[in-house]
Amino acid sequence: MMHAGIYTVKQWVMEEELNRIDGLLQDKSFAMVMAEALHDAYNEITGEPTTAFIKPGEEHEVIVVSAKSEKIAINLAGFYALECGIGALAAQTDQTRVALLQTIVDRKLDKQNWLLLKRFANATWKAGQPFREINRITRPNFIGASHLTREDIEKDEVQIINAATKLLASLTETNNDDVQAQMEQLRSLLQDPNYAVEMAAWLHACYYTGQQQNPPPFLTNDDELDTVTKPVREIRIATNMAGFYAVESGINFLATSRGQLPSTTLKQLVDNTISDEDKILFARFANATWKAGQPFLELSRITKEIFTPFYFLNEEDIKKDLVQVIKSAKILLKELKK
Repeated sequence: MMHAGIYTVKQWVMEEELNRIDGLLQDKSFAMVMAEALHDAYNEITGEPTTAFIKPGEEHEVIVVSAKSEKIAINLAGFYALECGIGALAAQTDQTRVALLQTIVDRKLDKQNWLLLKRFANATWKAGQPFREINRITRPNFIGASHLTREDIEKDEVQIINAATKLLASLTETNNDDVQAQMEQLRSLLQDPNYAVEMAAWLHACYYTGQQQNPPPFLTNDDELDTVTKPVREIRIATNMAGFYAVESGINFLATSRGQLPSTTLKQLVDNTISDEDKILFARFANATWKAGQPFLELSRITKEIFTPFYFLNEEDIKKDLVQVIKSAKILLKELKK
C-alpha cells in the first residue's frame, strides 16, 4: 500500500508540473520575461555589451522578411531535429549516422530512441512558431509533447522518417565505416543553402502526400517577390527562446522515459548535479532549437562555421548553450515552486 500511495502522489505531482509548464509555454508575458533573461545571459557569457532587450523606439517597429525564406525555414524543422537527434543516438550507441538513418527509414528503431527523436522534432517545431507569429504559442497544440494527441505525435514521426529518407540518399557516397567522412559531408550539407531548399521542398511535398493530397508547388513566383512584415519585438522574443524550448523538451523526455519529475531535473541542472550524459543531451536540444531558428532570421546564417553538427563543436560553443539551458532551468524551477 505504501508503494502504491507514493506512486499515486508522484503521478499527481508529475501532472501538476507538466500542466503548469503547458500554461507557461502558452503565456506570451512569460515568453517576454524568459527571452529577456536569456538575452542578458547570452550577452554576459559572450562578453557582448549590455543592451536593452527592446531598445527605445523599437516597441512598434517592424522588419520585412522574404516570404520565400520563411517558407523554407518553416519546412526545415524536421531536418534539424533529425540531424541533432541522430547525433545523440550515435553518441549513445557508437553507430554511424548512415547506419542510424537506415534503421529509421526501415522503421526498426526501438521505442526509446523513437521517443527521443520525436522530442527533438517537437523542440525544433516549437522554436519556429514564435518567428512566424507570437500568437502561435497560444494554440492548443503548443504544449508538452507528452500531452499531444496521437495524431500530432505521428506527424513528428513521419517528418523524421521523411527527412531521414532524403538525408540517407544524400550520404550514400560516404564510406559507412568512416565516421569522419560522414561527418564532413553532413556538415557540408547543413551549411549548403541549396540543400536546405531541396530538403525543405522534399518535406513540404511529403507532408501533402502523407495527407493523400497532391502537393502544391513549394515556391511560387509570388513567394519569390512577396514579403512578410514582422514586429521587431516578436522577432527579438523568438530569437531568444531557443534555450527555453530546449529545456522544456528535455525535461519532458526524461519525464516520459524515466518518470523523472520536471522539478527534479530542473534542480539537477541548476545545482550542477545532473549527469554528464544528461547535461550533454540538454546541450544537444539547445543546439537543435538554435538551428531551427537561424533560417527564419536569414537563410545565409546556415553558412556560418558555427552552424555545424554537434560533433564539431568545441567546449566553449557547448558552454554557451549550457548557459542558456541553466538560466532557463532556474526561471522555470522558480515558477514551479510558486
